Amino acid sequence: MAAADNKTKPAIVSPHAFISALHDGRRKREAERLLPWFETVTGLKGRMWGPSMIGFGRYHYKYDSGREGDFMMTGFAPRKAAMTLYIMPGYRDMSETLARLGPHRTGKSCLYINRLESVDMDVLAEIVTDGVAYMRANYETWDA
Repeated sequence: MAAADNKTKPAIVSPHAFISALHDGRRKREAERLLPWFETVTGLKGRMWGPSMIGFGRYHYKYDSGREGDFMMTGFAPRKAAMTLYIMPGYRDMSETLARLGPHRTGKSCLYINRLESVDMDVLAEIVTDGVAYMRANYETWDA
């Protein structure tokens, strides 16, 4: 089966330009903080994925159905309701680590944080580092 067209693809706009255009003061400040933080934690340069996600690294996925494509290994999106962080492998028994993080909610591969200042950034680094390591161990990955 041919690769399905993933709607979220790398974009040409720079993460810095995207963040500069944000209107929400707190989300803008948090995004300005997260961009260099993610680059330091992952060792990867950020790039836009679609119109509003900043991703780091790339991996190739293939489902049992035959659908396949490429997506970011990790990243974030400054949403109005919460800062959304993408932890692509999800949270395989990370309950102890998540309990140390601070206030948050989780989705399948999303971590929602209302206020970045209320979470432990060292614990967040553990979660992101673990996710990237898992992706590298289990998928074809690359840095762009």
